[in-house]
Amino acid sequence: MDNGEQKHERRIRYKGTHPKAFKEKYKELQPEQYAEDVAKVISRGSTPAGTHRSICVKEILEFLQITPGQTGLDATLGYGGHTLEMLKCLNNKGHLYALDVDSYELPRTRERLERLGYSADVLTLRHMNFSDIDQIAVEAGPLNFVLADLGVSSMQIDNPERGFSFKNEGPLDLRLDPARGISAAERLKSISQEELTGLLTENADEPYAERIARAVISEIKKGANIKTTTQLRQIIKAALIFVPQSTRDEEIKKSCQRCFQALRIDVNNEFEALDAFLEKLPAALAERGRVAIMSFHSGEDRLVKKSFQRLFREGVYREIAPEPIRPSAEECHDNPRARSTKLRWAIKA
Repeated sequence: MDNGEQKHERRIRYKGTHPKAFKEKYKELQPEQYAEDVAKVISRGSTPAGTHRSICVKEILEFLQITPGQTGLDATLGYGGHTLEMLKCLNNKGHLYALDVDSYELPRTRERLERLGYSADVLTLRHMNFSDIDQIAVEAGPLNFVLADLGVSSMQIDNPERGFSFKNEGPLDLRLDPARGISAAERLKSISQEELTGLLTENADEPYAERIARAVISEIKKGANIKTTTQLRQIIKAALIFVPQSTRDEEIKKSCQRCFQALRIDVNNEFEALDAFLEKLPAALAERGRVAIMSFHSGEDRLVKKSFQRLFREGVYREIAPEPIRPSAEECHDNPRARSTKLRWAIKA
């Protein structure tokens, strides 16, 4: 063999139809190389693991009215789906800034967009929280349009190692940036029953907050170290044993979703970050600049609604959405993860 010829390495073969460990799932980790498989999953109304399907793209672009030459911000980059559509509107004239706190996903999205031909000439990516929008405004100048998608990305949910989902075994982490702050497991070690009850109620409107908090703290007092997603799920399941059997499984599922959401909001200080973003937003916008914000639960939506209404009364915004825009029935059918979406917008005076 010619010494200059690179030896071909066969992909690792696995027992059974599919590899079990997420880190071994080559299709999920490199979905762009398996377009046919991705298309099949999407056609069934599902989101392929390792990818993210952007929500309300048509509605967002219709409102933002992006034109070539403008400067804008995608405050929550994620998989880059919304970013890509906004870049197309700019047509290589103008500039788009995009932020993300996720140190794990950001490099992957950067590489994906670079492969599509979007360089630093038209796109600037920053590893930072959108609460620091004022810093971007200093660098970019007044922004003509801003988008913030407050949802967790499908890639984060699908990767068990991130601990965002109760469906698979993984570390109880829930940090948007795994390199910063403390995990949900660490947070539970020092929390009181009263504090946990309040957290579950305020962050997720959990109807069984008191029972679940009591069960969690009881296990901790017995010496349990709640380190994994399945450990927490089992505690929630045991706490809801009183629920009638006919509805128990569904109630357990919903409570798990709400409890994981509440902990995620807490460990990432999401409400505090959103408050800071909403307060700094008007100063970052150009005259008649447009902002669209997508939320996925009532706590976020209340903060956005109240901020827009207050600033509208004060004359900061000349117009705000009278009611939230919801995804179409067709989009919700094709992408069930879109069902809880509320899109609100505002235009600066």
